[in-house]
Amino acid sequence: MKCISEHGVYVKRTEGSRIIICLYVDDLLIIGSNEECIKSCKAELMKEFEMNDLRKLSYFLGIEFTQTTFGVVMHQTKYTRDLLKKFNM
Repeated sequence: MKCISEHGVYVKRTEGSRIIICLYVDDLLIIGSNEECIKSCKAELMKEFEMNDLRKLSYFLGIEFTQTTFGVVMHQTKYTRDLLKKFNM
């Protein structure tokens, strides 16, 4: 089902779980509460579309993601370092 408020977001509900697919041009992010459902969704998509599975999320649309024991942290460390380097700081 397509999200009403965000045109590049799709939600797929299955038995007791939910998968969220974020699509921007040729970048695709699949997240969800059940790893088996995510694998199944990826397999379905790979049958229809040419795509690569980059495994665990680390970078998406210029934002870095780090997995911690508390969850996922979003940050832009590389962008900040590159910006500081550009201005000799």
